[in-house]
Amino acid sequence: MDPEMDSQLKIGFIGAGNMAYGIAKGILSGTVLPANIQVSAPSFRNLERFQELGISVTHSNVEVVSGSDVVFVAVKPHLVSLVLNEISQHVTDRHIIVSVAAGVTLATLEELLPENSVAVRLMPNLPCMVQEGALLFARGSHAKEEDGVLLRSLLHHCGLVEEGPEAWIDIHTGLSGSGVAFVYLFAEALAEGAVKMGMPSALAHSIASQTVLGAGRLLRDTGKHPAQLRSEVCTPGGTTIYGLHTLEQGGLRATTMSAVESATERARELGRKSAAGSRK
Repeated sequence: MDPEMDSQLKIGFIGAGNMAYGIAKGILSGTVLPANIQVSAPSFRNLERFQELGISVTHSNVEVVSGSDVVFVAVKPHLVSLVLNEISQHVTDRHIIVSVAAGVTLATLEELLPENSVAVRLMPNLPCMVQEGALLFARGSHAKEEDGVLLRSLLHHCGLVEEGPEAWIDIHTGLSGSGVAFVYLFAEALAEGAVKMGMPSALAHSIASQTVLGAGRLLRDTGKHPAQLRSEVCTPGGTTIYGLHTLEQGGLRATTMSAVESATERARELGRKSAAGSRK
């Protein structure tokens, strides 16, 4: 995608939460100027930080849609139908509507939008706020390949951006959307283990966060399987294999797999509720 084309795009956000903020920061790291972005929210509570980036803010969702080419619908899942019903008559064939609401299906989006609207379902995660996100999107039935290319170009500064079938979106929610919190829990437990053994809390948490960061970068940058890197840390009869044995005894692997499964199933449940709500 031509960077010059990106720079001319008008981008809108309906909703001003952390996901919208992280995506906006990533987009601004590219060629899009703050003057070409607008954000709406019902209160000023979260809008100030967007203003600090030079982005214009409003309380009018219709104003955002009317002045944008790509619109990110970044509200809670139960609000999506209300928002789309409000803006629907202002959506034209020039718009790409991108929903980041967990569980809200493309079928639901297309049902709520005008016929032949271009809809995309995107699932980002919290590290988008530091441009280290993992984002997966699926295109609706009227979204063309070039729409996907455009979205990749806009979002690539947010982190890893991949496209896949919609069935993967809920799995990505469990793996990476919710998975971020699973990693934080593990980091917290690492630090608490060190505190238990006598290390000051502040130092333990600092080292735990750096350990997670370093391990993640090594995993990403080497392209090695996690099991291979894990084996490279272990020495026969050493400290790591003893610790790993304890983790296996505690069922860490199975519990983590079950956590991803539970979060995925909850995302699917939210999707069913959203679809039922949109038909009422």
